[in-house]
Amino acid sequence: MPTLSQLMVPLPVKSTPDDSNVGAELTGKLDKEEVMKWLAKFYQRREIKAAATENGIDNYIYHQTYLSFRKFCLDIDKLPVDLHVTISDIIAGACHLDSLLPYFIRHAKQAFPHLECLDDLKKISDLRLPANWYPEARALTRKIVFHSGPTNSGKTYHALERFFSSKSGVYCGPLKLLASEVFYKSNERGVPCDLVTGEERNFASLNKTPSSHVSCTVEMVSVNTPYEVAVIDEIQMLKDPSRGWAWTRALLGIAAEEVHVCGEAAAIDVVKEIIMSASEEVELRRYKRLTELIVEDSSLGTLENIRPGDCLVCFNKQDIFWSTRQIEAMGIECAVIYGSLPPGTKLAQAKKFNDPDHPCKVLVATDAIGMGLNLNIGRVIFNSLIKPTVNEKGEKEMDTITTSQALQIAGRAGRYGTQFSTGYVTTMKNEDLPTLKRLLSQHPEPITQVGLHPTAEQIELYAYHLPHANLSNLLDIFVNLSTVDDSLYFMCNIDDFKFLADMIQHVPLPLRARYVFCCAPINRKIPFVCSMFLKFARQYSRNEVLSFDWLGRQIGLPFTCPNTLLDLVHLESVFDVLDLYLWLSYRFQDLFPDASLVRDMQKELDCLIQAGVAQLTRLLINSETKVSSGTSQAVEAEENRPLRFAKKTPYLHDRTAIASQNPLSHGRIADRLLSEGLLTPKLLEELKKEWQFQKGKESSQLLNCTQDNASSLRRSRSDVLNAKRLNRKRRT
Repeated sequence: MPTLSQLMVPLPVKSTPDDSNVGAELTGKLDKEEVMKWLAKFYQRREIKAAATENGIDNYIYHQTYLSFRKFCLDIDKLPVDLHVTISDIIAGACHLDSLLPYFIRHAKQAFPHLECLDDLKKISDLRLPANWYPEARALTRKIVFHSGPTNSGKTYHALERFFSSKSGVYCGPLKLLASEVFYKSNERGVPCDLVTGEERNFASLNKTPSSHVSCTVEMVSVNTPYEVAVIDEIQMLKDPSRGWAWTRALLGIAAEEVHVCGEAAAIDVVKEIIMSASEEVELRRYKRLTELIVEDSSLGTLENIRPGDCLVCFNKQDIFWSTRQIEAMGIECAVIYGSLPPGTKLAQAKKFNDPDHPCKVLVATDAIGMGLNLNIGRVIFNSLIKPTVNEKGEKEMDTITTSQALQIAGRAGRYGTQFSTGYVTTMKNEDLPTLKRLLSQHPEPITQVGLHPTAEQIELYAYHLPHANLSNLLDIFVNLSTVDDSLYFMCNIDDFKFLADMIQHVPLPLRARYVFCCAPINRKIPFVCSMFLKFARQYSRNEVLSFDWLGRQIGLPFTCPNTLLDLVHLESVFDVLDLYLWLSYRFQDLFPDASLVRDMQKELDCLIQAGVAQLTRLLINSETKVSSGTSQAVEAEENRPLRFAKKTPYLHDRTAIASQNPLSHGRIADRLLSEGLLTPKLLEELKKEWQFQKGKESSQLLNCTQDNASSLRRSRSDVLNAKRLNRKRRT
């Protein structure tokens, strides 16, 4: 982290315009060389440096101020009268060099405005007592109930029963899927409930009057509305480096008589400590797992041993596609779920897998199944225990999953009330089984710190004191000056926020609108989504309406069913763009007016993505044979995106070797799929064989066709020559 001084960009100091040069009239014109010589002596004096330090000027600001002050004195013809006279007297020997100190300090405070308001800035960023930010909650004597237990223990069920029986209540979930599930369940039980997420508002009543119960994502919960009961699900997400602040805000800020929190036992101690800081107490209720979970003594070994009710968990798309290909090659239909799929597609795949009458009996999924979906899983199979991540430099890092992740995923097996009363868990490889047993035998490490995040109001106060700083710079200064209780809180990661702030820095926007835009939940690794985000901001800054027609032209309506993996990936990114439009439409309704039309378009797009996921095998083959549906935007966005994998892992070396041996893999599409992890070398070999077989058939057909055409051409030429001979004979 750079120092505070290094975050400050010096402002240019300008002289007050004056028609007459009074200083020159009084003492004469200054010799610039003499001025430079005396300023250098002034800069080198130890007494001056000590006096500057007493005024809060460190070495970095001291040097920057000297450069700015020297430029000011040398470049401006009409200096302020008092400064002009003082410099003239110093050159003439009429006063001491140190007489420049007041002017130097004044110049430093003009170039670095934070020197005047540093104490105020520190007070604004004092985050040691976040409980005091929520006066409505502190005015109540809240009852806090912690429902602790593993997956499938019924902890959320008991909390929701109290929610349904209350006069008014709010449910806070980590995902839209969970919030939607509670919304539907509440209304089915005759308890009118509204749904509030970042992208939509659904009312229980036809006249759209607010209901007494609300189901929402945790970021959207109101801390000003009073409730009888509040339920905060997955409370262990307090430790999340990006979203943890939302759970901290909900726990401390919800104005409810009863607050029921549900989650892992690892969060008990930290929740007690947070609640203690608000002078409240926690009632603890522990739950045991309702179904037995058994770790098998042997690994699966091969996909041929897969059975109905199995869920194969992979941690990247390449393994998902390869496994799906292998399972379907055995004549077994399987459902597919991964994180970037739309919610509707995930629900459709889950419904297909859960339906006992449907032929689909196997699920291939990422760790996205860890929360948010109710799945009737009999056995969880870990394809690997290594989860790849990509750091900020674009380098891939591999690490073993945590105990919490292993318990969360494995616990999905053996759902209470289904045909799988006992859950089983194993691994694909023998060497992973001891590690899995060790992870599942442990308890998650206790959570010690929870996340905080600067609010819009705090940033606005910073902007008032530092009006010339941009939003990204304000965030850096805030984090640098912030004071938190290190034993309990940490500052959440603001890199995504700063990335968006830097992207739209050149777009003229009011500070509050700029802050809202930068809070948009988008994946900054998808170029198409980022480019559309920038277009949205520019259109908004010009006060131009972002209509349905305008949006349709930008995203390339109409859509077609995907024919390749690139088409499918592009449609997923378009779905994210529509999500972004809906998210902004509820914050800027006047310029994003067509939310209902966009939602209808999103439903149609969801259906196309579902159709593509249902035909993954065909998409894989088409991707390698370069058959495309004509979605040029998909090819342009996905093929031309530069690769940023700096570290060469053994896996990447193997891929490179395959590419050098296989001429088919030299194509841009194949390289793209391999680099993105959408294809494995083994799957590429199988596709190569199919492609060569198909190519052989086409070549033989083409050869026959060519031979027929050649013979026809020879006959045609012979006929022409004969005709010419007859004509010559006739002329003769």
